[in-house]
This record gives sequence, structure tokens and C-alpha cells, in this order.
Amino acid sequence: MKHVKTLLAGVAFAAYGMIATATAQVVTVATGAQGSLAYNSGQAVAKVANDAGITARTQPLVGYLPLISNGEVDFGFSNGVEAAFAYTGTGNYDRASPNLMLVGTMFPLTTGLMAPCDLGLKTIADVKAKAGELRIASEYTSSTIIPYYIEGGLANGGLKYEDFQNVPVSSFVAGINALGDGLVDIALVSVNAGAGQQAAVKLQDRGGLCYISLDNSEERTKAFKDFLPAGNIVSLPQNPDVNGLQGYDANIMQIPWIMLANNDVDEDLVYRMTKAVAEGKKALTESFGAFAGANTEAMAPASKVPYHPGALRYFEEAGIKVGD
Repeated sequence: MKHVKTLLAGVAFAAYGMIATATAQVVTVATGAQGSLAYNSGQAVAKVANDAGITARTQPLVGYLPLISNGEVDFGFSNGVEAAFAYTGTGNYDRASPNLMLVGTMFPLTTGLMAPCDLGLKTIADVKAKAGELRIASEYTSSTIIPYYIEGGLANGGLKYEDFQNVPVSSFVAGINALGDGLVDIALVSVNAGAGQQAAVKLQDRGGLCYISLDNSEERTKAFKDFLPAGNIVSLPQNPDVNGLQGYDANIMQIPWIMLANNDVDEDLVYRMTKAVAEGKKALTESFGAFAGANTEAMAPASKVPYHPGALRYFEEAGIKVGD
């Protein structure tokens, strides 16, 4: 009888454990390698999610957008351009991920084409006048979304990669390093990126690095957005503290950095996650400074990737316009 009671107690304890596990469902947040933008974003979001009562665990992965679509992970991050390509199976994706759904914009990514200042390439029109003489970073074999950014910038000036001398590089940072080492004349550099600042120091005797200002006329903005629908052209004023903006104003690219889920993630869970992010800017920024650029009112811009019903529920409740 004692053995039976022990057995029954064990079964009851196991059942209780199963109920507790089900109650404390762990949701996965896919991130990139340690130190990457996705990794830092994921760590910050997981923290505010856990503080909001959502048991969230980060999972470093590479090329995870199809995994989100397949339901192998619950949430993850991407730039808006790549998310649209993944959703539709275009650009650098040869297969659609139709179950991707958008949670919302985390913050904007601001980036642009840079060149050594002594080349005098202040505008995209200056680049067009000298294109055949210029070497440009290309391929980006381990970061295949980067050439699309560059091509979007070139399209703004009526240019294509074929108009330049192409110099293959392996990654975003490798392209910036090639710029600093004088191996290329043009590469993509994010505002105040550490690698960009280091490259500018190497090029001090050439005036450092300068941003190439895009044409923000209606016609040329359309050419840019026809190529990169998720992107925008923003005007940045000259600023002695910002690498590349020391001498003049520049129009460069801005791409939303977004959070995604798949369409099978519970609506209430996505609602709670969206709310935690939208209302947790202070805590997010303390964890990762890039969240200082977050704007809750601009969290739901127009997108080829549809919004998850849980996110839409929060936006309606909070009075946030969707699709502007």
C-alpha cells in the first residue's frame, strides 16, 4: 500500500509538473551571432518580455526567417527590405515564406553610400559623372542583402552595378574595411558605425569619409523606392560629431528594423509582446542603445509583410496608425 501511495504521489507530481510547464510556455526569440544587431535586439526584447510575464528565451541562429515562417521559432528580427524579400521569395530569397507576420518596427536603421572625401562625390549626380572610373564594393557573399541597399542607392541616380568596377567583398564590415584600405571607392556604411569611424581615421590624409547625398526629388525618390519599397530617404544635417557629415547635409537611406512572428503564434501572446515592446522603450534603451531611436507612433508603417492580428489589436487599442 505504501508503494502504491508513493506511485500515486509520483504520478500526481508529474501531472502537476506538466501543467506548470504548459502554463509557463517558453517562447523563442531568434537572434543573430553574439554582438550582432539581431543578438543585441533580442536580448533587450527578451528582457522586457520576461518582465511583462512572457517567458522568452533567445536562440542565436543564422538565416532564420524561413524558420519563423515554418513555426520552428516564434519571433525574430530583420530589416524591412529583407523581410519583404523573404515573404515574397524575391531578392536574395528564392523561396517564399508566406507565414511571416509583422509585429512592428523596433527602430530605424540609417545607412548610406560613402566615399573618401577627396574624390568630391558629394551627390549621387557626382557619382554618375565618374561611374566608370570608380571601384565599388560588391557581392557581399556572407551578407547578401547589402548589395540590394547599394543598388537602391544607385537606382536613385539612374545607375547600376554594371556601371562601376566591381570589387567582391565578403561582408558588410569587409566592405567598409576595403574602403579604409583604399581598395574600393564606394561602400555602404551605417551612421556612426565603429568600422566606418576606423576607416575614416585611416583616410585622414584624404579628408576622411563623406556620405554621398541621394536625390530626394519626387522622381528620384520613386526610383529608389521602386527598388527598395521598405526604405526611405532621410535628410541629415551636417554634424561635426557624425562621421561623414562634417561638411554638409546629406540625404541617405533609412530602413526599418522590425520584429516578426509566424501566423500561428497565439494572438494574445503577440498582443502582449507588442505591448511590452511599445511601452518598454526606457528598459529597452538601457539594454541596447539603438532603441533610443524607437518611435511608438511610427511602429506600424506600410509593409508588404502583413501585420499579425495580435499586433493590430494593440495598435488599435493604443491609437497607433497602421500603414502610414
